[in-house]
Amino acid sequence: MRAIKVVDYDPCWPRLFAEISAEVSALLGDRLLSIDHIGSTSVPGLAAKPKIDLDAVMISDASLPAAIEVVRAADFVFHGDTGEQRWAFTRDHQAYGFKLYLCGPNNRAHRERILFRDYLRDHPERARAYADLKRRLAAEASRDWDFYTGGKTAFVSETVRLAALRT
Repeated sequence: MRAIKVVDYDPCWPRLFAEISAEVSALLGDRLLSIDHIGSTSVPGLAAKPKIDLDAVMISDASLPAAIEVVRAADFVFHGDTGEQRWAFTRDHQAYGFKLYLCGPNNRAHRERILFRDYLRDHPERARAYADLKRRLAAEASRDWDFYTGGKTAFVSETVRLAALRT
């Protein structure tokens, strides 16, 4: 298992998102409702693992099976359903990678990721606390991804709760 690496914010992340977003848009065509940059790389200034996370929201749940097959046939590795009705794909490059999730238009996990992202964008002190937590967990976890991910759960849940209160 590979080490958990959290790095300083890289100003090229929005460009990398735009590049992969254009490619995914071309692949999915009229099945696609939106593509959203999610995860830590979507928050300016936030330290993150060097992986661009994207949610591709389909126009309907019925369009998901065909979309999944289109992406599976492209240069992505298929990881299946995350358990949230979101289908995960990855692609690695030299210094960074992509994690693409396909979901339907009313997906709860997608909505929560947008709430989380937007709250961190609007609350730099919360984003700094999240970066500190991620760095500490990465150092303590060594290569234990369950420890790292599990250690963020309470913070993420609380941030989503705070964000939902704003809406």
